[in-house]
Amino acid sequence: MTTYRIAVLGGDGIGPETTAEALKVAAAAAELGGFGLDFEELDASAGRWQRTGVAMPDEQYAACAAADAIYLGAIGLPEARHPDGREVNGDVIFRLRFGLDLYAGIRPVHSIPALPQPLTRGDGIDYVVVRENVEGLYASREGGTNVRGEVATDTIVITRRGTEKVVRQAFELARSRHAANPARPAKVTCVDKANVLSSYAFFREVFDSVADKYPDVQRDHAYVDAMTAYQVQRPQSLDVLVAENMFGDIISDLAAASVGGLGLSGSGDVGDEHGLFQSSHGSAPDIAGQGIANPVAAVLSAGLMLDWLGRRREDPAAVRAGALVERAVDTALQDPSGRTPDLGGAASTAQAGDAIVRALKELEF
Repeated sequence: MTTYRIAVLGGDGIGPETTAEALKVAAAAAELGGFGLDFEELDASAGRWQRTGVAMPDEQYAACAAADAIYLGAIGLPEARHPDGREVNGDVIFRLRFGLDLYAGIRPVHSIPALPQPLTRGDGIDYVVVRENVEGLYASREGGTNVRGEVATDTIVITRRGTEKVVRQAFELARSRHAANPARPAKVTCVDKANVLSSYAFFREVFDSVADKYPDVQRDHAYVDAMTAYQVQRPQSLDVLVAENMFGDIISDLAAASVGGLGLSGSGDVGDEHGLFQSSHGSAPDIAGQGIANPVAAVLSAGLMLDWLGRRREDPAAVRAGALVERAVDTALQDPSGRTPDLGGAASTAQAGDAIVRALKELEF
């Protein structure tokens, strides 16, 4: 039996609680698929930094690098900051993202029929934001300048190689989505500000050069300000969006809000060799330990992890398991008894996870 080694970082606040449910669902899906998951628990976190002065020791980074995949719970505490104001959670997230070259942030969103959509009308929202993860404006995270508290500058970094890699990821994703659902046309939209800044004009130029190699996939372009309107007014027209780091950060959160919030959106940071999967919301320390945290985003991230493992290892059982996790979430949320208080129910975090496992086991593998 194939067994995948998963490095697990539970994180802070509600992170350990929602991670426990995500791993419970992932293990159940793996059992149905006839493969195994071996979880290695690590404690890299803001809490660890508060206790020891180091958020992620080298040996834990090495364990993550050696694993088949990394699962990261919600991480960070508002009071855990470096003297310059930067959050300590970056010591973990950015170290893994930049160190392992996790250049593509994958943020799929889809409407859940049982739940209200606060920003849009109509069902059928189903698209993916692909965010360039290691360049863009955030490449200046530790390299910006601040002169006497009077002038601060950060520099955007766009490279041809980095842009080509993330754009290829977007086009390949559009192809695979079309293959899974031929009724949905494959389309990739480049989101930029090419009419104002040369860096984004260059991003668009590279996008078009890659798009030429994918004649079977439609290409589209949108300025980022227009895209925020499209995400609210006609999100059903979107398929795969690709954007520079900062723009991708912003539009991916708006995407999640359009289907009900960050608590309903999973995410993955992937590269050519490594993959990290985490819920996109914060650690909510104000409700930690109360057993009311919504585990849906954490569970969906675990489903993405299974799908990524399956595609990387050519393991159709793992790909199928990942798809069933998403279906099980939709099914479980149809019944208010499986929803946590933020979704209008009264279920505890563990009860919501149990409801997803029950729904999963009722699906045909």
